[in-house]
Amino acid sequence: MKSIIQDQIRQLSDAIGLDEASLKILICTLLSYPFGIIFKRIPDQQYFLKNLYNVLVSSLYVFAICDLRSGLGTLLISSMGSYFITRYLRTPSMPWINFLFLMAHMFYSHVHLQFFAEYDPRVIDITGAQMILVMKLSAFGWSIYDGKQPKESLNDYDKSRAIYKHPNLLPFIGYVFFYSSLLTGPAFDYADYDKFIHSTLFDDVPEDKRPGRTRKRKIPRSGFESFSKLVQGIFWAILLFQAPKYVQTDYIFDQAFVKQHGFFYRIVYMYFLGFSYRLKYYAIWLIAEGACILCGIGYNGMDPVTGKFKWNRVQNIDPLAFEFGQNVHECLEAWNQNTNKWLKYYVYLRVAKKGRKPGFKSTVFTFATSAFWHGTRPGYYLTFVLGALLQTVGKFYRRNIRPYFLEANGKTSKSSKKIYDIISWITTQIAFGFLVQPFVILDFKKSLLCWQTVDYWLLGVTALTFFIYTGPFAKTFKFKAPKKANDRPVPIRADSAKLSKEEKEVVSNAISSKLEKNYDSPTLGLPSLDVFQNFDKHELDEDIHLLNKAWDSIKKRHFLDEDDFDGLKDAFNNFTDEINEIFDRKKEQIKEEIEKEATKHKLQ
Repeated sequence: MKSIIQDQIRQLSDAIGLDEASLKILICTLLSYPFGIIFKRIPDQQYFLKNLYNVLVSSLYVFAICDLRSGLGTLLISSMGSYFITRYLRTPSMPWINFLFLMAHMFYSHVHLQFFAEYDPRVIDITGAQMILVMKLSAFGWSIYDGKQPKESLNDYDKSRAIYKHPNLLPFIGYVFFYSSLLTGPAFDYADYDKFIHSTLFDDVPEDKRPGRTRKRKIPRSGFESFSKLVQGIFWAILLFQAPKYVQTDYIFDQAFVKQHGFFYRIVYMYFLGFSYRLKYYAIWLIAEGACILCGIGYNGMDPVTGKFKWNRVQNIDPLAFEFGQNVHECLEAWNQNTNKWLKYYVYLRVAKKGRKPGFKSTVFTFATSAFWHGTRPGYYLTFVLGALLQTVGKFYRRNIRPYFLEANGKTSKSSKKIYDIISWITTQIAFGFLVQPFVILDFKKSLLCWQTVDYWLLGVTALTFFIYTGPFAKTFKFKAPKKANDRPVPIRADSAKLSKEEKEVVSNAISSKLEKNYDSPTLGLPSLDVFQNFDKHELDEDIHLLNKAWDSIKKRHFLDEDDFDGLKDAFNNFTDEINEIFDRKKEQIKEEIEKEATKHKLQ
């Protein structure tokens, strides 16, 4: 039976021109749609049957379609090792031991693939599935850990993901080998899977919107939303099959590429080549997301405004947001979104000591984890390092050029702002064409040779930008808010330097953010370089930005100049005094809330 299936796949591969490994993944992803329809009709209370069904469907994928005998061994080592570590290792270091075990095993797979394995288009690269597994299982370890901590010590996100009883083997295997996300993702937490299996994920669905005539089913209808994702995925797949007719990586290394075409043609060609790389991710991630929506795990509650169901729980990609993004950070937020969540909640925030905000150490560790997780090939690191630099370049431009296209209030756009937006979009997308080439080429020398065909233009722009905004003439180029003709520095009285209502709100938000530990991690692990530049002065988190905003507001309100030392000193003393007052007040409020919550749990 298996040989018949493999023969049919081989013939289909030759007919459509898609390599066997990619075709096998596509077949499994598409088969998840009919299997999802069947899953939804398993009775809600049949938890054992649901988990068994997931394992059996995945077994069909692994053995009959993908022929992944050795790859299955790799996945089993990671999953069983993690299961026993999280179940039997009773130490506060358990999540980190689990994390290091998973990363070490994946490192072995990356090294083996890079140095000891020959490329075979018929064999699926198991490291892709293993990368998904590392996200799921490292998050699982932290969720087990959180389930043993006092609830008042956890933030809302960790509480919602905490596991209070270690699952038995079948539910765990069902989670690990969930058929709709086995090979391509999306990754999600065990808490979501457990609610999905027990149908408590759908408790907020109104009775009149539950499907079924005689026996109501908890999982709501999702055919239209699922079909929409499928159509989108097919659209990008069609473009993927057409792309090789117009752009190919090999052509970059052909002497004719440089000799026959001008500089701007080569830059644009590289942009379309980078676009063609993204198409396969758009296609497979959207199709996989549609399969998850169809079986129900994509459900994410109801929109209180529209009253419609939300199906974005496992969303991994937003193609339009990426393609129309006006800066690197914005594009990366739309890309591989579940990896962003994993890096933020299970790496970035976990490195920081409990009760303290993430800082330089968290940023560096997250950057290293993201790069290491992707693989050991040099091309990954070329892309990652340049990506970090480009985020800083984007900040320089937004801080120093963008204000010229805004009104004096710094919010309202001038009519010329559209020009700024268009230029930002074009330059960002062109930059990505340059940035992503090593990520696909992988080889160090070939990556540099690729960049050489366009004269390393982006490296030059990046270096020039850093020189302009951090070099000896930086003050000349930095944006300065224009002063009105009658603006004069005036002495400032201590009693007039109090924070205004708006300024107090800004400071209060900043302090609340600090106390409640609401921090943003570097997107996809790529930090802006100013984190490294200023780590000994300020941790450039949102709370610092808000405090700076309030301080700038005071200076502008009192027309304070940087040269007015006495006025600045008096204003700053008042500013810090008020911050301390607000901080103490907020701290007491949060302390009272924690005590109330603790009393409430005792009474229960």
